[in-house]
Amino acid sequence: MIVILENVRSSFNVGAIFRTADAVGAEKIYLCGITPAPADKFGRVNSEIAKVALGSEKYLNWEKIGSVLSLAKKLRGAGYKILAVEQDKRAVPYSQFKIQYSKFALVVGNETVGLSKPVLKFVDKILEIPMRGRKESLNVAVAFGIVAYGLTEFVK
Repeated sequence: MIVILENVRSSFNVGAIFRTADAVGAEKIYLCGITPAPADKFGRVNSEIAKVALGSEKYLNWEKIGSVLSLAKKLRGAGYKILAVEQDKRAVPYSQFKIQYSKFALVVGNETVGLSKPVLKFVDKILEIPMRGRKESLNVAVAFGIVAYGLTEFVK
């Protein structure tokens, strides 16, 4: 699994996603747009990411890039399927999606506006978490964890 974060604002969410990505055996995390990185271009550590990631940011492969779309095109060319976690009229419940391939990228987006329309248009499948309560969504790090574990149950 490759993890792609599009404009996730909170360093705490990024740290939580690092920790969960490590737990599910992710290959790499791409930090796109405004998503903060574990260290800046001068090597200064982001203490908020470090606090939540608990060291996973030190050994999990990551890269800071600008465009999700150019990355997704490159990954698709390398044989990856691109999956999004988002509420959308085309979305299918993640628990009903049976993954048929071992190379995939899971994309999550901004805490308030979600994934951009061009990214949603490009992905191979949009997955959602059914909401049974009054709230319409979950925290991005929580949603990532639920779907990542759900998908990796079927990948051997």
